[in-house]
Amino acid sequence: MRRLYNVLIGLAVPLAFAAVLLRGLRDRAYRQGLGERFGFGRRAAGAPCIWLHAASLGEVAAAAAVLSALRARHPETPIVVTTATPTGRSRARELFGAGTVVRFLPYDTPRAVARFLDNVEPALAIIMETELWPNLFRECARRALPLVLASARLSAKSASRYRRCGALFRDIFTANVIVAAQTAGDAERFRSIGAHPERTHVVGNVKFDIEVGADGGVRAQRLRSQTLGGRPTWIAGSTHAGEDEQVIDAHCQVRAQRPDALLVLAPRHPSRFDGVAALLARSGLAFSRRSGGAPVAADAAVLLLDTLGELSDFYAAADIAFVGGSLVPIGGHNLLEPAALGVPVLYGPSQFNGRESAALLSAAGAALPVADARTLAASVRRLFDRPEERQRIGAIGRATVASARGSVARLLALIETSAPASTAQ
Repeated sequence: MRRLYNVLIGLAVPLAFAAVLLRGLRDRAYRQGLGERFGFGRRAAGAPCIWLHAASLGEVAAAAAVLSALRARHPETPIVVTTATPTGRSRARELFGAGTVVRFLPYDTPRAVARFLDNVEPALAIIMETELWPNLFRECARRALPLVLASARLSAKSASRYRRCGALFRDIFTANVIVAAQTAGDAERFRSIGAHPERTHVVGNVKFDIEVGADGGVRAQRLRSQTLGGRPTWIAGSTHAGEDEQVIDAHCQVRAQRPDALLVLAPRHPSRFDGVAALLARSGLAFSRRSGGAPVAADAAVLLLDTLGELSDFYAAADIAFVGGSLVPIGGHNLLEPAALGVPVLYGPSQFNGRESAALLSAAGAALPVADARTLAASVRRLFDRPEERQRIGAIGRATVASARGSVARLLALIETSAPASTAQ
């Protein structure tokens, strides 16, 4: 099976790289770090490092609290962060600063993986959530490199697919691999595909440990007064194709009763910014683009958030937050971020990526489900009309997230217990 995998990955890599080059014709971000995709790149400076992989924007955000804790405990140990997407790479550089090396994870070919590990020389590997690459895991095992799947999650559907591959994935769970799962269900599913029971633990979801700094509140107040003009504002964050149309429809219904209402629309992927702008133009709604830098025009119904790294600030500045990827079958995005900021949260029925978070917040009364554009509009209108209810729901959300913190501390304790030599630099 492994030989067949290597044949298939060898055939897939040229096609994947050609796709990157084609996208690079339209998006300069895809032209960066081309050699890194094959394991090339300058050698990491200093002592053996801690290597943390966060595939894309969501994992990068989740990794922030982990990286901060690692820096506090091991200030002399260099940290290398890898991502799989240009947006993740850009956000990691912005979020983690100049002191952290950020590069692309190579394609999963034996030579590229070995070349990458030779250049980086990690003493510890941490992979956020779920990235199971047979050649990468095999090479880490050959080097006896401790590898931790942090805040690991695995859906029943994904577990079934991995089981159908037989020994290819079952054999990657060697003695150096530790699974730090989000929930007991995730842990059991990892065991079902080959993870060793004694090296599979439940530590919780590190997204509960989101850091909300005091300066975030200052930025949010500034956005609200200077950019949003103090208008009643709701935000639709991390939306996808097929969902933007429903959000725009809902906003038209909201404005039928609240003509001063403003929607901040934040598509999940930068490649869709221009397409969503065209969609707004066709809808007839006046809109401003955040990339223009000017305050929202008085006659604008929508602010298109076509920049990176500002979603959290706009969540905090809004009265109500709808979290996307949930009115279309994507599985939902991070509900905990707006909840931690004290903002009432709305979400759609597709929540298989964060079912436990949705259940926890919903049971506490901090998040409200909606089914479609009509029910989304009705919830937004009701919350606009009831400021006391907004404040109450927001306070519950903030308290609920705070009460569930501690996953990062449990993760680091597990690392230092299971692989103590790897962090003793």
